[in-house]
Parts: sequence; C-alpha cells; structure tokens
Amino acid sequence: MNSTNTGSPIIVGEVLFDCFPDGASVMGGAPFNVAWHLQGLGLSPLMVTSVGDDERGKVVLDAMREWGMDTRGVQVSNTYPTGQVTVSFNNGQPAYSIEENQAYDHIKAKKIIPQLAKEHFPLLYHGSLLTRTAASRTMLDDLMDYLKPDTFVDINLRPPWWTMADIKKSITTAKWLKLNDEELVTVMQPKVVGTHDLIRCAQQLFDENQLEALIVTLGDKGAFCVSPDGVVTGQPVNASVVDTVGAGDSFSAVMIAGFLQGWPLEETLNRALQFAAAICGIRGATTTESALYDGFLNKWGS
Repeated sequence: MNSTNTGSPIIVGEVLFDCFPDGASVMGGAPFNVAWHLQGLGLSPLMVTSVGDDERGKVVLDAMREWGMDTRGVQVSNTYPTGQVTVSFNNGQPAYSIEENQAYDHIKAKKIIPQLAKEHFPLLYHGSLLTRTAASRTMLDDLMDYLKPDTFVDINLRPPWWTMADIKKSITTAKWLKLNDEELVTVMQPKVVGTHDLIRCAQQLFDENQLEALIVTLGDKGAFCVSPDGVVTGQPVNASVVDTVGAGDSFSAVMIAGFLQGWPLEETLNRALQFAAAICGIRGATTTESALYDGFLNKWGS
C-alpha cells in the first residue's frame, strides 16, 4: 500500500450519455467518469473506448480535449452509435436502462495495443459492464495478456447485462476490487445480512482471491476496506445531495489515486468518501470545475 507507481493508469470501457427524465443528457459511463476524475486529480489517464461517428461522439472527443485528456485510445465506429442510458430514480436512487450494441461494445484491442508498446501503465481499471459481450471479453483478455497489469475491477451489476460466471472471472483477475454492499450480497449470497455478515463475506471474498484490497461502499453509511492488515472503516460524510449518479465512480478515482501515490489506506478511504460526497452535490457524474479538484488536492497536500 505504501509504494508509489509512475506512469498513467489505463481506463477501459464505456463512455455513454446518461439521459435524465427531464430531457437533460450528461456524459457518463463508469470508466469515463473515473478517467475524467483522474484527469482532474492530475493522473493523466489513457481512456480506451469507442464512440460513434455521430454528434454525441464528437461531443465526447471535444470535451476530452478541452479537459486535457489523452484521446489516442478513443476509437470511432462507423457502424455503432455512441452509448446511451436512460436514468430513472426510485426514492432518490438511480436506475439505468442500458441500450445494447453500442460503440463501446466494439472496442478493438488490435487498434490500441501498438500504441502501448513503449509506455508503462501501473494500473488498468475496468467495470463489469465491459464483460457483457463476447467481443468485449476477448478484447479485455487480449489487452490484459499484452499489458499484464495490476487491475482495479469495479463491480457494477446492471441487469440483464451480467452473469455470475463473468463476474467471478473478473474478480479472479483483480488486485483491487470494489463493489457495494448489495453487490457483495449478490456475489456471496449470505444467509443473514448485517454489518458483521458483510464484513465476514468481504473477508472471505478477499481471502479466496488473494486480493491486495477489497473495498465495499455502503451508500450514506460510508465504506470499509479489507486488506492484508485487516479491516479499515471510512466514515460517512454529510452532504447536500443533488443526485447520486456517478458517486461510486468518483470514489473509485480517489481510491486509484491513493493506491498509485502510496497514501495510507484509511486516509485514502476517507478522502474517497469526501470527494464522492462533493460529486453528489452536483448534477451528473462529472464536472468541468477545476476548482473542485484543486480544492481537494490542496487540502490533501497533493
């Protein structure tokens, strides 16, 4: 936990537009959100994805360039559209209706691998939605076989786009694993569910897969992390909530920053919760307000 890695993280997976009930649309997708926040936090990620040769695809590329992001890993499809998701809310919690056969389902490993030969990537991030198609699973396998990276896997169970077999395979490739309490219960299927049971299940999953860290988010109750040194708890943060879209992605970005920069685990966990609370105070999952990132970096002494 205390080593510092040089090089840029590589973020693989979907970029899409979250379409809200009032007609508004916001760029999103868990990997894109993570990459965006890492850029804001000064880690210069390489985003590997695909967009359509359409207006939304142009919006994505323009936004990335304006934010200073590396766009070499963004492929443009003449066949498939830029991703789209319809967002609805139930008691303040977002639900997602995800379109199939989107551009990000057709990322080509052979187009990106030649660009990676002379570069060092200390971490590869992907979410579980990336494994929803055979083509994406093959692409991910090819990329990981080539890079042999340390991997941060973010479990995002979006019915019907997952199978237990694909989730368990992703978990076996992870060095760092993140999921929320409901996802942990789904994966482990404990007979009783309370705080003690969650920790027991997390420790079992950690031990079975020889992870370096297993992070479980608990919504407004904070988070905890299992590591070789035991269980560390992160304290919940009171926040003025506009929406919770992308909160987990902002949390992941700070956890990645902490792992790569050698922050102490408890400090990393609490910083991630603080940043996620701030993102809950804005509409959508990302922001172009550099001051938000600068404020946290100054506070953290980074």
